[in-house]
Amino acid sequence: MTNTLELIVNGAARRVPHPGDRTLLDVLRDEFGLKGAKYGCGKAQCGACTVLIDGSPARACVLRAKRAAGHEVTTLEGLADPVTGTLCMVQKAFLECEGAQCGYCLNGMVMTATALLRVNPSPTRGDICAAFRHNLCRCGTHLEIIASVERAAELMRGAQHE
Repeated sequence: MTNTLELIVNGAARRVPHPGDRTLLDVLRDEFGLKGAKYGCGKAQCGACTVLIDGSPARACVLRAKRAAGHEVTTLEGLADPVTGTLCMVQKAFLECEGAQCGYCLNGMVMTATALLRVNPSPTRGDICAAFRHNLCRCGTHLEIIASVERAAELMRGAQHE
């Protein structure tokens, strides 16, 4: 009898041999080839590994894969349109506003922004800073990141009125 773990990743059921105590980050990267989430600190403090679990940000570097069973896991790759590959509005805004320099933290920034804008479509700068308090950008593009989130909010509100 083979032990497997079933995860719902980016809307699709995925099976992996039971990972034991492997982290969700390891399973996503090594078993499923999803490289958007990065290994940063390994202590859930930098945000590079952020994924969404049922729409809320979670640190995949410390979350055991088996804890994600029964929950919807969304990675950076799952934000784009699955048919056309068109980037989501948050991704577009980060490109437009140059919200990344080296790009290492970008996954966490985009995933955190996506989660924030789902619950608060009109965040203030204070709301944005609070949401990003556990995300680290070593390049110092914090102003561009904030501008990217503000732009994404504008794009999303504009799309609702079309």
